[in-house]
Amino acid sequence: MWDERYAADDYFYGTEPNAFLAEFAHHLPAGPVLCLAEGEGRNAVFVAERGHAVTAIDSAAEGRNKALRLAAERGVEIDYQVGDLAHFDPGQDRWAGIVSIFAHMPPPLRKALHARLPAALRPGGVLLLEAYTPEQLAHGTGGPPVKELMMDADTLRAELPGLEIVALQEVKREVNEGRGHTGTGAVVQLIARRPD
Repeated sequence: MWDERYAADDYFYGTEPNAFLAEFAHHLPAGPVLCLAEGEGRNAVFVAERGHAVTAIDSAAEGRNKALRLAAERGVEIDYQVGDLAHFDPGQDRWAGIVSIFAHMPPPLRKALHARLPAALRPGGVLLLEAYTPEQLAHGTGGPPVKELMMDADTLRAELPGLEIVALQEVKREVNEGRGHTGTGAVVQLIARRPD
């Protein structure tokens, strides 16, 4: 599905970074950053433009091709790995930051991945996450078509033990990201930090 979606010439979610990420990227400490479910690369390229060494992962080879093209156009480099997040090992004490923007997946896979993220951050490392909440189904402006793939604040509190929550809120905001996300969206936004 994703390779087909990304095969078009245009960028399905646009080439500009997610607005939440753009506003709060200053929370990412200096050092390497991991971008999850990165798609066509808009967020990874933005983070690389801020001076971070960026590793991105997504299951879609077409997404990787477009991400590398975007990076070249913007004069930055990213390490983009094609792989399944269900089997991805983010390592230990490795990342200054982890970025998860609309990384929706079945609950068992999401829980397993989220359980690995706190230890993957370096002490002082920061997780920035935005996802659609189940209320998004009423808007129909993007995101998965089933409630189970979405997240809310309680879900994130339960699935990310060991991180200090800097900010966590559920809000409605205008999401204008290419053809894929257009209009009012119901989202959950998280900034969390691994204690020193």
